[in-house]
Amino acid sequence: MVAVPLLALLALVLSWGRELPPVLVIIVAVLLAGAVLAAVHHAEVIAHRVGEPFGSLVLAVAVTVIEVALIVSLMISGGEHSASLARDTVFAAVMITCNGIVGLSLLRGTLRRKVAVFNAEGTGGALATVATLSTLSLALPTFTTSAKGPAFSAAQLGFAAVVSLLLYGLFVLTQTVRHRDYFLPVTTAEAAPATAEAAPATAEAAPATAEAAPATAEDAAADAEEHAPRPSARATMISLGLLLVALVTVVGLAKVESPVIELAVSSAGLPQAVVGVVIALLVLLPETIAAVRAAKRDQIQISLNLALGSAMASIGLTIPVIAVASIWLTGPLVLGLGATHLVLLGLTFVVTTLTVVPGRATLLQSGVHLVLFAAFLFLAISP
Repeated sequence: MVAVPLLALLALVLSWGRELPPVLVIIVAVLLAGAVLAAVHHAEVIAHRVGEPFGSLVLAVAVTVIEVALIVSLMISGGEHSASLARDTVFAAVMITCNGIVGLSLLRGTLRRKVAVFNAEGTGGALATVATLSTLSLALPTFTTSAKGPAFSAAQLGFAAVVSLLLYGLFVLTQTVRHRDYFLPVTTAEAAPATAEAAPATAEAAPATAEAAPATAEDAAADAEEHAPRPSARATMISLGLLLVALVTVVGLAKVESPVIELAVSSAGLPQAVVGVVIALLVLLPETIAAVRAAKRDQIQISLNLALGSAMASIGLTIPVIAVASIWLTGPLVLGLGATHLVLLGLTFVVTTLTVVPGRATLLQSGVHLVLFAAFLFLAISP
């Protein structure tokens, strides 16, 4: 996993700003996939060293910072066609994280255990922050009247930028300092109902104990991975450097591939918003893989930290940067969502709230989230 990020970085340097033939486009796509896997590996090394929730925070913030740079660079070079790129990418990030990543994580967790358990206090606070940021930044511009179209006035955009930064900073303080325990993994045994402890020791009570113990070779392997020795400080610093290289190459190669993506979208007669969806899918691929792997280890809380943390960082960091960039960006900045997307956004937060409140989820909840994600993808292609 050391050579792959460096090879991907070399490919990025050689291909930047050039029109690639089909063979090189395929090679770049392969190196892009390798950089994604390398980013996940090095993020997990760092997470194992610093512990949760810092590990999830490192990956979410690192990916989002580079994602913001990609959005701004595409908006600068894209002209009027990129007026809604920030909105499309951020909305796609919210739908991918809150439905796609959450749904896949719960699916993986409930296939391993019948019930996926997590901390409702921490996850609920994260969801409330994501819902507030999304509504202020993506829903309100549709209904404000100070500026023409679904856009903020300069003062409104400045207010949204400041509030986004403050809310995100407050959440990070809560997650890492004041209530860190709310964001730590919860085991099945810890989440077992208190009544089970008081119940008679009969055969009916045995399944709860059986669920908490590794029942398969896969469970044993996951537990062994979880309790592996912590990496040294030197190994962690190397992984941090390689993580940054991998993330830069993921986003950079995604931009290299973006002309091919735009051409394919245009040739297929698809809406321009699909470009933002594809970019968000590529950029969020490291978090998706990391979240599903955490769910495989029965650490649903880490999966939810990654999902909601990524959604929060996407909004909390993108909107302030876009507000500053709007000073020199020409053309309108469209942020407000249309009616279809507003319905999807509202339904997503209602469903996610019902999933989070009990602190336990089943296969049904994973299916509901994945159906919502499929509806988002379908409506992006066929609005």
